Amino acid sequence: MSFVDGFVAPVKSADKEKYLAHARMAAEMFREHGATQVVECWGEDVPDGVNTSFPLAVKREGDEIVAFSWITWPSREIRDAAWAKIMTDARMQPQDMPFDGKRMIYGGFAVILEA
Repeated sequence: MSFVDGFVAPVKSADKEKYLAHARMAAEMFREHGATQVVECWGEDVPDGVNTSFPLAVKREGDEIVAFSWITWPSREIRDAAWAKIMTDARMQPQDMPFDGKRMIYGGFAVILEA
């Protein structure tokens, strides 16, 4: 089965175009290294929670939205090999990121059902 990397991050509302430009660059790079799909989502209906929520998880501030994205890989092995290369790719070197990476949540997930 495939493998998915998931991400949730706070992004300043004013930085939507900057975020999208960064996402396009990253998507191209992920595809070059074997990703089968890259999806970026801009929060529109992301309610605040009392105990848990996307906004609470990323400590969203007043001028931010929650971005939700995922990358689909053919397998965990292809994903692991890709990330080793991606992290040394010049396009991923330190830059002015259009989101707060310190508050980003991410993880890798084995797909157990596709319907």
